[in-house]
Amino acid sequence: MEGGDLGGGGRARAACGGYLCFEDETGFTRRPPRGRTWGRRGHTPVVTISGQRSGRLFMAGLIAMRPGSRTRLRHRLRTHRAGRGTRRSMGERDFLALIDGVHQPVKAPIVLVWDRLNTHVSHAMRELIAERAWLTVFLLPAYSTDLNPVEGVWAHVKRSPANLAVVALDRLEALVRNRLKRLWYRPNTLDGFIAGAGLTLDDPASP
Repeated sequence: MEGGDLGGGGRARAACGGYLCFEDETGFTRRPPRGRTWGRRGHTPVVTISGQRSGRLFMAGLIAMRPGSRTRLRHRLRTHRAGRGTRRSMGERDFLALIDGVHQPVKAPIVLVWDRLNTHVSHAMRELIAERAWLTVFLLPAYSTDLNPVEGVWAHVKRSPANLAVVALDRLEALVRNRLKRLWYRPNTLDGFIAGAGLTLDDPASP
């Protein structure tokens, strides 16, 4: 990683044997992502959507892996309904709640790798990281989304609502939650996202 240890070299050494985690964010609106479908020759299928402002769904996802352990996926969602005075993105404590949610059941050190989003590198975030002796954070180099396996999660999930004109934001949220929950029970699929990012996680005891 590119000079991005936010937890100190001592923490990184102490985290050996813990979980390696990757985190990333994305968003959905009622405007569906484009997808492929069948149609009559010469007649392009058209999905009609409302032009009114209808809010946005923000998501943060985290893949946790360790040699010999089941790969885990955790996520956190926040709905923004386009009203004034409401937060339009996730804050530091949203991200830390996601990380704490992984650490609590495993009780193991965590090495977290994520991008250089302003919220990730803010002063408030650095203070929250410093309060967690079990957490070491590294920053990805700029423009290196291909190194983050969570990008594979988003690509997989966004295939589901392709060409779907969602009537209500609540319905979109339910659909996305359902797709993410399915991935909880498919560690082999998560391992495929890790391999797709060109990453391997070998057991240190192996020759």
